[in-house]
Amino acid sequence: MTKLLLLLSLTTLAFAKYDNCDFKNKDYTDICEKVVKHGVSYKYANQFLLSYFKTKKFDEISWKYLQPSKIKYHKENERKANNVLVKYVPKMVENLHRYKEVYDKAEKKYGVNREIIAAILLKETKLDKIKPTHDAFIVFNTMVVRTKAETPREKWLLKMGKTNMAAIIEHCYKKGVRPEQCNLPSSYAGAVGIPQFMPNSFIYTEGYKTEVADLTKMEDAIMSAAKFLHKKASWDTLIDWSKMPDVAKIEQAWYDYEFTHEDASFVYEKSRNGKVYNCFTKGKPELAYMKEYTKKIMRYNNSSNYAVGVMRLAYDAHKAL
Repeated sequence: MTKLLLLLSLTTLAFAKYDNCDFKNKDYTDICEKVVKHGVSYKYANQFLLSYFKTKKFDEISWKYLQPSKIKYHKENERKANNVLVKYVPKMVENLHRYKEVYDKAEKKYGVNREIIAAILLKETKLDKIKPTHDAFIVFNTMVVRTKAETPREKWLLKMGKTNMAAIIEHCYKKGVRPEQCNLPSSYAGAVGIPQFMPNSFIYTEGYKTEVADLTKMEDAIMSAAKFLHKKASWDTLIDWSKMPDVAKIEQAWYDYEFTHEDASFVYEKSRNGKVYNCFTKGKPELAYMKEYTKKIMRYNNSSNYAVGVMRLAYDAHKAL
């Protein structure tokens, strides 16, 4: 009986005529209006947002790990991950040699160091060894449906979820993919591909030798990560590694500092909303050069541990090269 009702529902969707964005869920209305404004047809937007396979399924694991209680766990796990990934530097070097022509192009076109790009790809998916098991759209739909938007964080979460749902609909519409076939394997946070791009960052993707990038291909992942840092972080000048301090030593000093200081940040003294941080690099001119580029990495992932970890991996890979 359930299968019959589902079949009837899908048949109704296939033959219904849509010319507006009227939904009982106001967030869906906002998403629909946004994508239509960007060129998506009413029919496609409605079929996507009314799809049983896309909006009636929820990702409970993703929702669990996005809760505030998990934030401390994420920070601790990031530090552990950095320590573990150091042993993979030889794999980074292999990757840098194997895709030398692609890294050459990325450096020349965008001014982003190959070691930084490779370090990010190692951090994100161990150079494509970690395969995502979630569906990006379902992750963000769960976020939008479940979020009450009562606190500043919840309001941010809802806005982020809606923006990424819209980005996925636009992406699949442009590719001519039916809603039910628009499956983007992602992390529990909705990040896609080897470089783990959020869907609202697909505008920064770039194919190595193709017009449309495929983030599951290493060549396109390399070019896209470089373009992202160039556009989002104004990264256009290669790091002069001779100007860098002993990054491994600084990394350990940072971890010790973070352990003993609340609200610690490697680069920031104050947030945009006025929150004051204990800034590790404040008053340390010898770290100014490293601080400048670490801040750029934080445009990719706004975590001090993440950025310092990327810098450490890149520094070790540079020495190995």
